[in-house]
Amino acid sequence: MGGESDPVLNTSQTAASAAVSVSAQERPTRVRFVMLALIATGTLINYLDRTILGIAAPALTHDLGINPAMMGLVFSAFSWTYAAAQIPGGAFLDRFGTRLTYCLSVGFWSFFTLCQSLVGGIGMLLGFRFLLGIAESPCFPANSRVVATWFPRQERAFATGVYTVGEYIGLAFLSPLLFAMMAVLGWRSLFVGAGAIGLVFAAIWWWKYREPADSRANAAELAEIVAGGGLAAKPQRQPFDWRNAGRLLRKRQMWGICLGQFAGNSTLVFFLTWFPTYLATERHMDWLKLGFFAVMPFLAASVGVLFGGWWSDRMLRQGKSPNIARKLPIILGLLLAATIVSANFVDDNRIVIAILSLAFFAQGMAALGWTLVSDIAPEGMLGVTGGIFNLAANLAGIVTPLVIGAIVAATGSFFYALAFIGVIALLGALSYIFVLGDVKRIVLE
Repeated sequence: MGGESDPVLNTSQTAASAAVSVSAQERPTRVRFVMLALIATGTLINYLDRTILGIAAPALTHDLGINPAMMGLVFSAFSWTYAAAQIPGGAFLDRFGTRLTYCLSVGFWSFFTLCQSLVGGIGMLLGFRFLLGIAESPCFPANSRVVATWFPRQERAFATGVYTVGEYIGLAFLSPLLFAMMAVLGWRSLFVGAGAIGLVFAAIWWWKYREPADSRANAAELAEIVAGGGLAAKPQRQPFDWRNAGRLLRKRQMWGICLGQFAGNSTLVFFLTWFPTYLATERHMDWLKLGFFAVMPFLAASVGVLFGGWWSDRMLRQGKSPNIARKLPIILGLLLAATIVSANFVDDNRIVIAILSLAFFAQGMAALGWTLVSDIAPEGMLGVTGGIFNLAANLAGIVTPLVIGAIVAATGSFFYALAFIGVIALLGALSYIFVLGDVKRIVLE
């Protein structure tokens, strides 16, 4: 139960250690990095499928006759069901395990992405966005569970950074291709391509993913995982109890990380939804420039995620407390993300892209909240803890597109939209400083 042993699920470390005892001469395998590659790929496809609408938006709104305020509702629709399904999705994960849950999630969300290529009006588009949100809901709690299960504590921030970079790197490198596809084949082709890729990956996931005890990891690697607080034994599957979710919500650690992640996600959601429209309408960029300049902030965010994870784990290995090692990169990231507001006062598009790239780099640093979920989740409740955390975080996916859409519709400008993002980022930093408290595993009475 104590912080030193840091058990992840409801299996004693003593039993796990006995199961993986090994001679010191055996060289550990590195199967955990194969599992990390799987969730990194899954995250890339996840964000490609949910954000392809942002790339298609300038052409789609013209074809379907959707105004900015209504497009804000469309952008927001995904997050309504995504947020609402977080706790049920986390409970499903705790009950049925990572392998089945992730496979079903990828398969269904890819199918609903493909279906968006068939829409003829706003009603169908909203319906498929609602279904997409439900299907994607278990993804990040499952990612967190994989990291907490497969990785020792001193590697978790880096592992979180590696899979989180999938949120950005896909759009960073694929944006020019996606804009070119849309120019030649139309916006519907984007949904067909992304959906087909996801369906193939669902089959790959089922074929390759295993829990540590069922995998090809040797005893030395399992011992290494257990020694660092991971779980090398087969996890026990937990029944869901709403009372436990209520007890979690009474803990200040949960409120601290939830409020902070809401703030970080607000910056992320802007880039995933309104950013291409901002460049096209506010900065008057053509398709070629749009594809080129849209890459820069996503590349910067990718670097920010990896840097934040590396820095956090390095501080932990150097003996810094979890309070410093886990919180400092996130707080600095949120403070820097607030600089996005300065783009309002610059005319040169190159400087604007530099400012937005710095803000998105900083948001990438702040995207390590899932590491904190692994560190503070009670025994046997990673799925539910991650579900509550992701519910709160993705309320930003509901609020931010609607607020920005309303601002742009009312003012014809993104000036106050960027100011809104900057203020929310500052509030997030304050939450991590004053609300979160100590980074330690929650024990429910």
